[in-house]
Amino acid sequence: VERIFHRLAGPLAPAGLVGSFYRGMRLAAVDGFLLDVPDNEANRRAFGGPKDSSGKPGGFPQVRVVTLTETGTHSSIDARVGGYNSGERDPAVAMAASASGMLVIMDRGFPGVELWKAYTGAGAHLLLRARSCVARRPVRHLPDGTYLARMNLAGQKGAHPGGVLVRVIEYRVDGGEVIRLLTDLFDHDTYPARELAVLYHERWEVESAYRQIKTFQRGRQEVLRSTDPQLVRQEVWAHLVVHHCLTGIIMQLADSNGIDPDRISFVKVLKHTRRSVVRQLADTPPKIRRFLTVLAAKVRRKLDSGTRRLREADRFLKRPNSLYSYRPKGKPKAPPRRVPARTIALQATIVQ
Repeated sequence: VERIFHRLAGPLAPAGLVGSFYRGMRLAAVDGFLLDVPDNEANRRAFGGPKDSSGKPGGFPQVRVVTLTETGTHSSIDARVGGYNSGERDPAVAMAASASGMLVIMDRGFPGVELWKAYTGAGAHLLLRARSCVARRPVRHLPDGTYLARMNLAGQKGAHPGGVLVRVIEYRVDGGEVIRLLTDLFDHDTYPARELAVLYHERWEVESAYRQIKTFQRGRQEVLRSTDPQLVRQEVWAHLVVHHCLTGIIMQLADSNGIDPDRISFVKVLKHTRRSVVRQLADTPPKIRRFLTVLAAKVRRKLDSGTRRLREADRFLKRPNSLYSYRPKGKPKAPPRRVPARTIALQATIVQ
């Protein structure tokens, strides 16, 4: 199944699709997620899992999935499957060759010299969020208020010959905390800081892709079915294959109807595809065309007029680290709600 995924995986966005390109570079994001697997000795030995304060296993063993995802379509370009203790950075480094020619966005858990050199060496560009201690000493101030600094191998203090030069962009959203971005796009005229600050928020599209897999596609069964580590990996790759195929259907519908793929309901496509598989309708080319025609008609009924609404939802812990299922008590989770547009204010450094 892993070989099937790598044969199918790849970007799906046509040239010019909104949210998929920036100044000729395809936009992608790297992140990861965890899936619970049945609690037995083989799975815990193969994948590991969270532990409590005394070092005893807490909760289920977990498999870690790290993907390189196209932000504009949610399609998987590459992926790695490992254990709970494998971390996200090493799998991210292993996928660098698949990001050639792209602008890759990552959160603040990823910055590091090895990862930076792997992606830039493969011909990719980076836009990474960083902690306040990373590349904090300016080497050169730029006219737009950003600055150049060095990110070093061991910690971030002082100069180090093994470090890399990065451009640092700092800004606030609605007067909140200072957000720091690192990029290898040094030309402040060609790549304005405000554009890159706005662009960073495309990273959240990968979270939407993970929600499609974990919440909608996997369904109510929160723990994977397989009790053997090898079958667990097969099941994870199968989920990635199915998600990529569903994304392909969404892109075909969007292209044939001249609409943004964000306007098409993933849940609607998923449900209709499941019905078609159960009824075995899509076994010949004419039936496949008829299936897509019916699906397109159903999807159009779910489209809202106007532009996509800005919405947000509260963070919610579905289940703590426990061997048992968890049902929230008391006040129910608030539904997603409309929010006003955010204000981004750049933080200019002061030249002494």
